[in-house]
Amino acid sequence: MKKLNFKKLGCFALALSMGLSLSACTKAESKPYVIGISQYGEHASLDNCREGFLLGLEEAGLKEGEDFTVIYQNAAFDDNIAIQIGQSFSAENVDLMCAIATPSATACYAAAEDKDIPVIFTAITDPEAAHLDSGNVTGTSDKLPVEAQLDLIRKMQPEAKTIGIIYTTSEPNSVSAIAEYEEKAEAYGFTIETLGVSAQSEVTQAADTLISRGVDCLSNLTDNNVVGVLASILEKTGEAGIPVYGSEVEQVKIGCAAAAGIDYIKLGKQTGAMAAKVLKDEATCKEIPFETISEYGVYVNREACGTLGMEIPEDIAAVAIES
Repeated sequence: MKKLNFKKLGCFALALSMGLSLSACTKAESKPYVIGISQYGEHASLDNCREGFLLGLEEAGLKEGEDFTVIYQNAAFDDNIAIQIGQSFSAENVDLMCAIATPSATACYAAAEDKDIPVIFTAITDPEAAHLDSGNVTGTSDKLPVEAQLDLIRKMQPEAKTIGIIYTTSEPNSVSAIAEYEEKAEAYGFTIETLGVSAQSEVTQAADTLISRGVDCLSNLTDNNVVGVLASILEKTGEAGIPVYGSEVEQVKIGCAAAAGIDYIKLGKQTGAMAAKVLKDEATCKEIPFETISEYGVYVNREACGTLGMEIPEDIAAVAIES
């Protein structure tokens, strides 16, 4: 019988153990990141944010299915569901939460804070008002170009006096935007007629009320409850012959007369690039200040304008993108 060399066996066992440990480490290191995406509701603007976010990750060199996997949840414009989604992501110990729109962002941040899970937000007008400007959180703001919108409306409707705006009273984005509209409207010869709602079910009735008050047009914010039923609003304003001005290109595509607004695909890409830095350990959320998109476009819907009997001024037509 061959005598066993226990010393050699011990070395072999140690080497095998080290090899298995290294293999286990390599496997752990190659495990895809898990990203939880919480979207407050489904409409084109928020959908574009999500699409852009994934494109931003891809452009940063991260491939879905290889470098990261996604858990996608939609809150259907329900704050309680948004809270549940954030809590479920925390229970899953995701590597990063992406929150689209303010209610989802505040819910995710509250759920992530105890575990220090990074949160990247997008489509938030005023992160400071939403208390998302400190901690393990950062992202992109879709602050509206209010002065550009007021200038556009003045050029499109030289005789207009009153702009109606519907907004959700509990949404910091909308409250902040309303304050800016009211501050700057006088310089353009407008008064602002606002009507606050507490739920999406109240929006179309609010549109009826503003129409009955004789507003010359409506200007739409990035308010999620309002955008979610924009098609119904446009039916009512169309019958009344009142133009609606959107806040981005997708709203113009479905019937708003025009908009000075942002590109949500680009906003999402900007957000994805920030998330990639965090996942790659190039920076922490605390080291990346939130960013506000500075570029905006002018969009017009020639068919909608024609139906309303509106002429598009030459200087607007020269720079506008037609939808």
